[in-house]
Amino acid sequence: MSVLILAEIDNGAIKKSSLEAIYYGSEVAKMKGTTATALVIGSASAGDLAAAGNFGAAKVLHANDARLAQGNIMAYADVLVSAIQHESSDVVVLAKSSLGDAVAARVSGKLKASIVSNVTELPDLSGGFKVKRSIYTGKAFAHVEMKGDCKILAIKKNAVLVSEGTATANVEVFSPALNDASFGVKVTGTHKASSSISLPEADLVVSAGRGLKGPENWGIVEDLANALGAATACSKPVSDLDWRPHHEHVGQTGIKVAPNLYIACGISGAIQHLAGVNSSKVIVVINKDPEAPFFKAADYGIVGDVFEVLPKLTKAIQALK
Repeated sequence: MSVLILAEIDNGAIKKSSLEAIYYGSEVAKMKGTTATALVIGSASAGDLAAAGNFGAAKVLHANDARLAQGNIMAYADVLVSAIQHESSDVVVLAKSSLGDAVAARVSGKLKASIVSNVTELPDLSGGFKVKRSIYTGKAFAHVEMKGDCKILAIKKNAVLVSEGTATANVEVFSPALNDASFGVKVTGTHKASSSISLPEADLVVSAGRGLKGPENWGIVEDLANALGAATACSKPVSDLDWRPHHEHVGQTGIKVAPNLYIACGISGAIQHLAGVNSSKVIVVINKDPEAPFFKAADYGIVGDVFEVLPKLTKAIQALK
Protein backbone atom coordinates (compact mmCIF):
# COMPACT_ATOMS: atom_id res chain seq x y z
CA MET A 1 0.00 0.00 0.00
CA SER A 2 2.49 2.61 -1.20
CA VAL A 3 1.99 6.38 -1.25
CA LEU A 4 1.44 7.33 -4.91
CA ILE A 5 2.71 10.59 -6.40
CA LEU A 6 1.61 11.95 -9.77
CA ALA A 7 4.71 13.61 -11.26
CA GLU A 8 4.36 16.03 -14.17
CA ILE A 9 7.06 16.32 -16.82
CA ASP A 10 8.27 19.14 -19.04
CA ASN A 11 10.56 18.48 -22.01
CA GLY A 12 11.15 14.94 -20.77
CA ALA A 13 12.19 15.89 -17.23
CA ILE A 14 10.20 15.84 -14.00
CA LYS A 15 9.11 19.34 -13.00
CA LYS A 16 10.60 20.97 -9.90
CA SER A 17 7.18 21.20 -8.24
CA SER A 18 6.66 17.48 -8.83
CA LEU A 19 10.06 16.68 -7.32
CA GLU A 20 8.83 18.56 -4.24
CA ALA A 21 5.68 16.43 -4.30
CA ILE A 22 7.75 13.23 -4.59
CA TYR A 23 9.84 14.23 -1.58
CA TYR A 24 6.69 15.11 0.38
CA GLY A 25 5.11 11.79 -0.57
CA SER A 26 8.22 9.88 0.48
CA GLU A 27 8.12 11.56 3.89
CA VAL A 28 4.46 10.63 4.29
CA ALA A 29 5.38 7.06 3.29
CA LYS A 30 7.99 6.95 6.07
CA MET A 31 5.38 8.12 8.56
CA LYS A 32 3.06 5.32 7.40
CA GLY A 33 5.79 2.67 7.33
CA THR A 34 5.57 2.09 3.57
CA THR A 35 7.23 3.21 0.31
CA ALA A 36 6.64 5.95 -2.24
CA THR A 37 5.82 5.28 -5.90
CA ALA A 38 5.81 7.99 -8.59
CA LEU A 39 3.54 7.86 -11.64
CA VAL A 40 4.91 9.62 -14.72
CA ILE A 41 2.74 10.03 -17.83
CA GLY A 42 4.40 10.88 -21.12
CA SER A 43 7.77 10.62 -22.83
CA ALA A 44 10.81 10.73 -20.55
CA SER A 45 14.20 9.06 -20.43
CA ALA A 46 14.87 6.17 -18.09
CA GLY A 47 17.67 8.15 -16.47
CA ASP A 48 15.45 11.12 -15.66
CA LEU A 49 12.79 8.81 -14.25
CA ALA A 50 15.26 6.83 -12.13
CA ALA A 51 16.49 10.15 -10.67
CA ALA A 52 13.16 10.41 -8.86
CA GLY A 53 14.85 8.12 -6.36
CA ASN A 54 16.98 11.08 -5.28
CA PHE A 55 13.79 12.58 -3.86
CA GLY A 56 12.53 9.47 -2.14
CA ALA A 57 10.64 7.44 -4.74
CA ALA A 58 11.37 3.72 -4.51
CA LYS A 59 9.61 2.99 -7.80
CA VAL A 60 8.41 4.86 -10.89
CA LEU A 61 5.46 3.71 -12.97
CA HIS A 62 5.93 5.03 -16.51
CA ALA A 63 2.82 5.31 -18.69
CA ASN A 64 3.96 6.28 -22.16
CA ASP A 65 0.97 5.48 -24.39
CA ALA A 66 1.23 7.70 -27.49
CA ARG A 67 -2.39 8.78 -27.02
CA LEU A 68 -1.42 10.45 -23.74
CA ALA A 69 1.08 12.83 -25.34
CA GLN A 70 -1.37 15.74 -25.54
CA GLY A 71 -2.19 15.90 -21.85
CA ASN A 72 -5.82 14.79 -22.07
CA ILE A 73 -7.23 15.41 -18.57
CA MET A 74 -9.84 12.63 -18.69
CA ALA A 75 -7.28 10.07 -19.83
CA TYR A 76 -4.77 11.21 -17.20
CA ALA A 77 -7.43 10.75 -14.51
CA ASP A 78 -8.14 7.22 -15.72
CA VAL A 79 -4.42 6.38 -15.67
CA LEU A 80 -4.07 7.74 -12.14
CA VAL A 81 -7.08 5.73 -10.95
CA SER A 82 -5.55 2.59 -12.45
CA ALA A 83 -2.24 3.32 -10.73
CA ILE A 84 -3.98 3.87 -7.39
CA GLN A 85 -5.69 0.50 -7.74
CA HIS A 86 -2.47 -1.14 -8.96
CA GLU A 87 -0.54 0.10 -5.89
CA SER A 88 -3.50 -0.18 -3.45
CA SER A 89 -2.67 3.39 -2.47
CA ASP A 90 -4.71 5.18 0.14
CA VAL A 91 -2.69 8.43 -0.08
CA VAL A 92 -2.09 10.25 -3.37
CA VAL A 93 0.18 13.29 -3.66
CA LEU A 94 0.64 15.74 -6.52
CA ALA A 95 1.76 19.32 -7.08
CA LYS A 96 -0.97 21.95 -7.17
CA SER A 97 -1.10 23.09 -10.80
CA SER A 98 -3.63 23.60 -13.56
CA LEU A 99 -3.12 19.98 -14.67
CA GLY A 100 -2.97 18.60 -11.14
CA ASP A 101 -6.14 20.40 -10.03
CA ALA A 102 -8.14 19.09 -12.98
CA VAL A 103 -6.89 15.51 -12.65
CA ALA A 104 -7.25 15.39 -8.87
CA ALA A 105 -10.86 16.63 -8.97
CA ARG A 106 -11.85 13.92 -11.44
CA VAL A 107 -10.07 11.17 -9.52
CA SER A 108 -11.70 12.34 -6.30
CA GLY A 109 -15.10 12.03 -7.94
CA LYS A 110 -14.36 8.59 -9.37
CA LEU A 111 -13.08 7.16 -6.07
CA LYS A 112 -15.12 9.27 -3.63
CA ALA A 113 -11.78 10.32 -2.17
CA SER A 114 -11.07 13.17 0.25
CA ILE A 115 -9.12 15.97 -1.42
CA VAL A 116 -7.24 18.97 0.00
CA SER A 117 -5.24 21.49 -2.04
CA ASN A 118 -2.57 24.06 -1.14
CA VAL A 119 -1.10 21.72 1.47
CA THR A 120 1.90 23.30 3.19
CA GLU A 121 3.09 20.77 5.80
CA LEU A 122 3.32 17.06 6.46
CA PRO A 123 0.11 15.57 7.85
CA ASP A 124 -0.61 14.98 11.50
CA LEU A 125 -1.36 11.26 11.83
CA SER A 126 -2.06 11.27 15.56
CA GLY A 127 -5.70 10.34 15.96
CA GLY A 128 -6.58 10.63 12.27
CA PHE A 129 -5.24 12.34 9.17
CA LYS A 130 -5.04 16.13 9.47
CA VAL A 131 -3.33 18.52 7.05
CA LYS A 132 -2.49 22.21 7.08
CA ARG A 133 -3.42 24.20 3.98
CA SER A 134 -3.02 27.77 2.81
CA ILE A 135 -6.28 29.70 2.32
CA TYR A 136 -7.36 33.23 1.32
CA THR A 137 -4.47 33.53 -1.17
CA GLY A 138 -1.92 32.77 1.53
CA LYS A 139 -3.24 35.15 4.19
CA ALA A 140 -4.37 32.38 6.56
CA PHE A 141 -4.13 28.65 7.21
CA ALA A 142 -6.72 25.96 7.86
CA HIS A 143 -6.30 22.58 9.55
CA VAL A 144 -8.42 19.99 7.78
CA GLU A 145 -9.23 16.43 8.83
CA MET A 146 -9.48 14.00 5.93
CA LYS A 147 -11.81 11.06 6.53
CA GLY A 148 -12.05 9.35 3.13
CA ASP A 149 -10.56 5.91 2.56
CA CYS A 150 -8.43 7.46 -0.18
CA LYS A 151 -6.84 10.85 0.44
CA ILE A 152 -5.55 13.20 -2.30
CA LEU A 153 -3.15 15.99 -1.35
CA ALA A 154 -2.19 18.80 -3.75
CA ILE A 155 1.03 20.38 -2.45
CA LYS A 156 1.56 24.12 -2.67
CA LYS A 157 4.59 24.99 -4.76
CA ASN A 158 7.76 25.93 -2.92
CA ALA A 159 6.18 25.05 0.44
CA VAL A 160 8.26 21.89 0.92
CA LEU A 161 11.91 22.06 1.95
CA VAL A 162 13.48 19.28 -0.11
CA SER A 163 16.49 17.20 0.88
CA GLU A 164 18.00 15.48 -2.17
CA GLY A 165 19.68 12.10 -1.81
CA THR A 166 21.55 9.75 -4.15
CA ALA A 167 19.19 6.78 -4.47
CA THR A 168 17.86 5.38 -7.76
CA ALA A 169 14.24 4.43 -8.35
CA ASN A 170 13.21 1.27 -10.16
CA VAL A 171 11.39 2.16 -13.38
CA GLU A 172 8.50 -0.04 -14.51
CA VAL A 173 6.43 0.24 -17.67
CA PHE A 174 2.80 0.89 -16.76
CA SER A 175 0.19 0.14 -19.43
CA PRO A 176 -3.34 0.50 -18.03
CA ALA A 177 -6.31 -0.32 -20.22
CA LEU A 178 -7.74 2.85 -21.77
CA ASN A 179 -11.03 2.91 -23.66
CA ASP A 180 -12.40 5.41 -26.16
CA ALA A 181 -14.40 7.14 -23.42
CA SER A 182 -11.11 8.26 -21.87
CA PHE A 183 -10.51 10.32 -24.99
CA GLY A 184 -13.99 11.79 -25.31
CA VAL A 185 -12.41 15.24 -25.26
CA LYS A 186 -10.12 15.87 -28.21
CA VAL A 187 -7.08 18.12 -27.83
CA THR A 188 -6.77 19.99 -31.12
CA GLY A 189 -3.62 21.92 -30.28
CA THR A 190 -1.33 23.15 -27.55
CA HIS A 191 0.55 26.42 -27.21
CA LYS A 192 3.49 26.53 -24.84
CA ALA A 193 5.24 29.60 -23.46
CA SER A 194 8.40 30.34 -25.41
CA SER A 195 10.51 31.34 -22.38
CA SER A 196 13.36 28.98 -21.51
CA ILE A 197 12.36 29.24 -17.83
CA SER A 198 8.87 28.11 -16.88
CA LEU A 199 7.23 30.90 -14.87
CA PRO A 200 5.19 28.63 -12.54
CA GLU A 201 8.33 26.59 -11.78
CA ALA A 202 10.80 29.50 -11.47
CA ASP A 203 12.83 30.07 -8.30
CA LEU A 204 13.54 33.67 -9.33
CA VAL A 205 11.11 36.04 -11.05
CA VAL A 206 11.61 39.59 -12.31
CA SER A 207 8.29 41.30 -12.98
CA ALA A 208 7.37 44.74 -14.26
CA GLY A 209 4.33 46.95 -14.68
CA ARG A 210 3.22 50.14 -16.35
CA GLY A 211 6.10 51.98 -14.72
CA LEU A 212 8.19 50.72 -17.65
CA LYS A 213 6.14 53.13 -19.84
CA GLY A 214 6.16 50.91 -22.93
CA PRO A 215 7.22 47.56 -24.41
CA GLU A 216 10.28 49.16 -25.98
CA ASN A 217 11.80 49.56 -22.49
CA TRP A 218 11.55 45.90 -21.48
CA GLY A 219 15.18 45.28 -22.28
CA ILE A 220 16.28 46.44 -18.82
CA VAL A 221 13.91 43.92 -17.23
CA GLU A 222 15.18 41.09 -19.42
CA ASP A 223 18.81 42.09 -18.75
CA LEU A 224 18.24 41.80 -15.00
CA ALA A 225 16.41 38.49 -15.43
CA ASN A 226 19.22 37.10 -17.59
CA ALA A 227 21.83 38.17 -15.04
CA LEU A 228 19.92 36.37 -12.29
CA GLY A 229 18.82 33.37 -14.37
CA ALA A 230 15.23 34.39 -13.61
CA ALA A 231 11.90 34.15 -15.42
CA THR A 232 10.15 37.35 -16.52
CA ALA A 233 6.59 38.32 -15.59
CA CYS A 234 4.27 41.30 -15.76
CA SER A 235 1.16 42.85 -14.24
CA LYS A 236 -2.31 42.48 -15.77
CA PRO A 237 -2.47 46.02 -17.29
CA VAL A 238 0.77 45.30 -19.14
CA SER A 239 -0.56 42.10 -20.72
CA ASP A 240 -3.91 43.81 -21.46
CA LEU A 241 -2.00 46.50 -23.37
CA ASP A 242 -0.15 43.75 -25.30
CA TRP A 243 3.19 45.03 -24.09
CA ARG A 244 3.96 41.48 -22.96
CA PRO A 245 2.42 38.06 -23.75
CA HIS A 246 -0.49 36.96 -21.57
CA HIS A 247 1.37 33.89 -20.32
CA GLU A 248 3.61 36.28 -18.33
CA HIS A 249 0.70 37.87 -16.45
CA VAL A 250 0.85 37.05 -12.73
CA GLY A 251 -1.94 37.84 -10.32
CA GLN A 252 -5.35 36.69 -9.17
CA THR A 253 -6.60 36.18 -12.74
CA GLY A 254 -3.23 35.13 -14.13
CA ILE A 255 -0.46 32.77 -13.07
CA LYS A 256 0.15 32.39 -9.34
CA VAL A 257 3.84 32.10 -8.51
CA ALA A 258 5.77 31.11 -5.40
CA PRO A 259 9.45 31.75 -6.14
CA ASN A 260 12.23 32.19 -3.62
CA LEU A 261 12.68 35.75 -4.91
CA TYR A 262 10.14 38.02 -6.63
CA ILE A 263 11.37 41.42 -7.87
CA ALA A 264 8.58 43.86 -8.77
CA CYS A 265 9.66 46.79 -10.93
CA GLY A 266 7.31 49.71 -11.47
CA ILE A 267 4.25 47.82 -10.14
CA SER A 268 1.98 49.68 -7.71
CA GLY A 269 0.79 46.51 -5.98
CA ALA A 270 -2.96 46.21 -6.47
CA ILE A 271 -4.61 43.55 -4.32
CA GLN A 272 -5.28 41.41 -7.41
CA HIS A 273 -1.56 41.33 -8.22
CA LEU A 274 -0.57 40.59 -4.62
CA ALA A 275 -2.94 37.61 -4.60
CA GLY A 276 -0.78 35.94 -7.24
CA VAL A 277 2.64 36.61 -5.71
CA ASN A 278 2.25 36.70 -1.92
CA SER A 279 3.49 33.13 -1.58
CA SER A 280 6.95 34.29 -2.67
CA LYS A 281 9.62 33.69 -0.03
CA VAL A 282 11.18 37.15 -0.52
CA ILE A 283 9.62 40.14 -2.30
CA VAL A 284 11.70 43.11 -3.48
CA VAL A 285 9.84 46.20 -4.73
CA ILE A 286 11.39 48.94 -6.87
CA ASN A 287 9.15 51.98 -7.35
CA LYS A 288 9.68 55.75 -7.44
CA ASP A 289 6.45 56.30 -5.50
CA PRO A 290 7.19 55.85 -1.77
CA GLU A 291 3.43 55.48 -1.14
CA ALA A 292 3.02 52.55 -3.55
CA PRO A 293 0.92 49.85 -1.78
CA PHE A 294 3.38 47.15 -2.78
CA PHE A 295 5.92 48.41 -0.23
CA LYS A 296 3.63 47.22 2.57
CA ALA A 297 3.98 43.63 1.31
CA ALA A 298 7.70 43.87 0.50
CA ASP A 299 10.56 42.33 2.43
CA TYR A 300 12.89 44.87 0.84
CA GLY A 301 12.10 48.07 -1.01
CA ILE A 302 13.98 50.54 -3.19
CA VAL A 303 12.44 53.97 -3.71
CA GLY A 304 13.83 54.99 -7.07
CA ASP A 305 13.32 55.21 -10.82
CA VAL A 306 13.41 51.74 -12.42
CA PHE A 307 15.27 53.21 -15.40
CA GLU A 308 18.13 54.13 -13.07
CA VAL A 309 17.95 51.30 -10.54
CA LEU A 310 17.64 48.27 -12.84
CA PRO A 311 20.75 48.87 -14.99
CA LYS A 312 22.83 49.49 -11.84
CA LEU A 313 21.43 46.37 -10.18
CA THR A 314 22.14 44.29 -13.29
CA LYS A 315 25.70 45.63 -13.49
CA ALA A 316 26.30 44.83 -9.82
CA ILE A 317 25.02 41.26 -10.21
CA GLN A 318 27.17 40.70 -13.30
CA ALA A 319 30.20 42.00 -11.39
CA LEU A 320 29.52 39.52 -8.56
CA LYS A 321 29.45 36.69 -11.08
